[in-house]
Amino acid sequence: MKIYKKLNNIIGWIIFTIATVVYIITSEPTASFWDCGEYIATAYKLQVGHPPGAPLFQLLGRFFSLFAFGDTSLVARMINTMSALSSSFTILFLFWSITILAKKIVLASGEITKAKMYAIFGSGIVGALAFTFSDSFWFSAVEGEVYAMSSFFTAIVFWAILKWEETADQDHSYRWLILIAYLIGLSIGVHLLNLLAIPAITFVYYFKKYKPTKKGIFITLIISFIILTVIMYIIIPWIVQLAGLFERFFVNAIGLPFNTGTIIYFILLISGIIWGLIYTKKHKKVILNTIILGFIFILIGYSSFFLLIIRSNANTPIDENNPEDAISLLAYLNREQYGDWPLLHGQYYNAPLVDRKDGNPVYIKDKEKGKYVISDDRKNTIPVYDSRYETIFPRMWSSTETIYVDDYKRWAGIKRDPDNKHIPTFGENLRFFFKYQLGHMYLRYFMWNFAGRQNDIQGRGGLLKGNWISGINFIDEWRLGPQNNLPESMENKGRNKFYFLPLILGLIGLFYQFNKNYKDGIVVSLLFIMTGIAIVIYLNQYSPQPRERDYAYAATFYAFAIWIGLGVLSIFNFFAKRFKPKISAFVTILICLILVPGIMVKDGWDDHDRSGRYTALQVAKNYLNSCAQNAILFTNGDNDTFPLWYAQEVEGIRTDVRVANMSLLNTDWYIDQLKRKAYDSDPVPFSLTKDKYIQGTRNYVPIIENDKLLDINEFHDLKDIMAFVASDNPGSKFNSQVGLLNYIPTKKFKISVDSSTLVENGTVPLELADKIVPVEWTLNRGGVQKNHLMVLDLLATNDWKRPVYFAITTGNDVYINLMDYFQLEGMAYRLVPIKTKRTNGQIGRINTDVMYDNLMNKFYVGMQDQNIYLNEDNIRMTMNLRNIYTRLADELIIEAKKDSAIAVLNRCIELMPDETVRYNYFVLPIAESYYKAGEAEKANEIVLR
Repeated sequence: MKIYKKLNNIIGWIIFTIATVVYIITSEPTASFWDCGEYIATAYKLQVGHPPGAPLFQLLGRFFSLFAFGDTSLVARMINTMSALSSSFTILFLFWSITILAKKIVLASGEITKAKMYAIFGSGIVGALAFTFSDSFWFSAVEGEVYAMSSFFTAIVFWAILKWEETADQDHSYRWLILIAYLIGLSIGVHLLNLLAIPAITFVYYFKKYKPTKKGIFITLIISFIILTVIMYIIIPWIVQLAGLFERFFVNAIGLPFNTGTIIYFILLISGIIWGLIYTKKHKKVILNTIILGFIFILIGYSSFFLLIIRSNANTPIDENNPEDAISLLAYLNREQYGDWPLLHGQYYNAPLVDRKDGNPVYIKDKEKGKYVISDDRKNTIPVYDSRYETIFPRMWSSTETIYVDDYKRWAGIKRDPDNKHIPTFGENLRFFFKYQLGHMYLRYFMWNFAGRQNDIQGRGGLLKGNWISGINFIDEWRLGPQNNLPESMENKGRNKFYFLPLILGLIGLFYQFNKNYKDGIVVSLLFIMTGIAIVIYLNQYSPQPRERDYAYAATFYAFAIWIGLGVLSIFNFFAKRFKPKISAFVTILICLILVPGIMVKDGWDDHDRSGRYTALQVAKNYLNSCAQNAILFTNGDNDTFPLWYAQEVEGIRTDVRVANMSLLNTDWYIDQLKRKAYDSDPVPFSLTKDKYIQGTRNYVPIIENDKLLDINEFHDLKDIMAFVASDNPGSKFNSQVGLLNYIPTKKFKISVDSSTLVENGTVPLELADKIVPVEWTLNRGGVQKNHLMVLDLLATNDWKRPVYFAITTGNDVYINLMDYFQLEGMAYRLVPIKTKRTNGQIGRINTDVMYDNLMNKFYVGMQDQNIYLNEDNIRMTMNLRNIYTRLADELIIEAKKDSAIAVLNRCIELMPDETVRYNYFVLPIAESYYKAGEAEKANEIVLR
């Protein structure tokens, strides 16, 4: 067996090396879209990212960033390399886990012969490489996100419990359990997904220590869920919550300085732990002693969250939720910013609101008073719904957006409900669960990984986008219609055909494991279910989601890869009974290697190779370079915010521009941060003081026209209106169900202008001075959220001193009906006091001099290389780019600058050629502009393609 152990280690590290090389050479060289820019920026400077935080990821990311050796352009590559290594270590532990499970099956039927040893290693190789090249895991392996590292922790704790099982009868075997506890504690600082391995771990312990019975299995299942619940809902929040209660008691009740209660709490906690260790050792209570040690090591791993408190107190530029003490950290961990959703009992999407209950008050630190004070009493904040519209296991619950309601009805098969009063039946509720949540948002992803993928376009349930395919025509045509002669847009690089081969091999392995060792079959099945279906139930996702969510289920695909590996062993056993065992082993391994990981890497390489792709960074530069010096840029979503954070925080690009995210602007802590100087950007000039926008104050300000106070048909100076809204005089408020509330007394606003100042500071060029007018607009809505209120406050206070921009991707809600005063200067609209009516649905006038300089000299678009893979997120950005190039060209043609217009159009085609960014609707205006500019030949080239 010495040779077995040696070869097991050597082959494992060879597989690790293969995975490492693959992931590093296919990783993105910079930040990707979505959360990656935020994670890399917060890791590089140890800042505070979005709740519930990933401090361990940040610490390790900071360490890896040091290998950039001061070259900030390499920081993202180093952190992406950390994800690559996390993923390749996952593959290493997967290989070793498969060989352990396979060896147990072989040993149960006799000794390990050379042929059987080869078969065991072949099982590990095929299973590990299949997961290496699986769609979802490979996606996470090549970007700076937490899911790769989360998968690593799942893999290592599962391997560790298998190693414990091998040594369970030896002295000191409990060290493995302590290691697992420590790893679980560490994993909390990355992502909570790792906790879902606990039931599988618990069953490994049960099967090793006890003789299985139906009753024992049921009790063990209950105990495993209790352990999971204790860690997730008691240890993680209550360690912090108790610290907060102690802190508030000792500061508010006794009058001691801030942090006294927290210090006393941790002294008592540590003292209690030490006493427990001494007591259990003295009385030889081994199991209780091990439990206490496990608790200690979970806390040691969990202690990475102290980083967030330390860095938040440093007031870093990115300091989301500002968790400076135990009280604010608890709100951060509980993700209170995002709200919650019903799981076991709750309302349907159209449930009438019948009442409101009081929530728990929010406390904040008041340094002047030296105590914690209530900032939001949360009175009447918890909705109470009509019980007729409530159900157990509610799946269709969100009414936030109209599109959610429409999609609920579509997926659930609710035919006619124009007044939205139909009470969904439980059958319709379950239909949505099975068709959308389980089918579309889980099983579809499962089939992507082990059968094949139609394309990389996000699916909404139609036949043409984002479905799974197999590559077997009659099956695919039965589900999705004809598959021959498809347009190139549908046969993009994301189209992968695996012919069900990974799925079939995995199913063979599943049945084989249950047949040969049902105990291990239960263990792997628990890992599979808890990281798959259990997540589906917990997330309770609405439709549509803003992006595909397959990355959340990587661990369930990991479990299935174990069965893929064991499928190899099953096939070997079948052939070994009929042919020579050694030949059977080599032939089985070779065929399985070619037909499973071989096909997966062949079809998957082109849509997972992100090397050379800089789109997210280039888009961020384009947003920032669209702005004048010292500008304020309002953004809204992940992809027009996080890449910009990365560009500024890591690479130091345009740090004079202050990026203000509208979603975060609903929070008082974010407003506080905008009021501080950051790098080369001055504080945002808000006039409202903290007490005017603190949490619970002016969260929503209704617009109620008051003709007794002012003439509602006239436009009123925004400064006067904001002074009225900021007043705490009872006369400036109205009576509501929850008491006196501030309100806005008009829908018509005006921002005054001083023409000479506007020309002098460059807001308007001299030749357009005669077009300057006061900004007058009507806001036809029932009220404004805090974020819109702060925008109004800024506009009232700014006095045109700093340029104000809105990203072109933010949408009409963010624009608060100011579009007639927008000036397009690139990927952002600048607010200017020149009124321009919208034509052909296009927003804003164009300053051709500014925009020409931005697009021709400052914009970065690197999409000429056909070898660079551009997925839907990247292609979506090209639609905006093509549109703004065309708009500039059209305006230049109107100004009789046809040569410049042709140069702009040529640059657009050069930067986004058909070979890499397929021509779509947005190239038709380009062709039309070529015709208008007199370049019929180039226009024809586009039209005739």
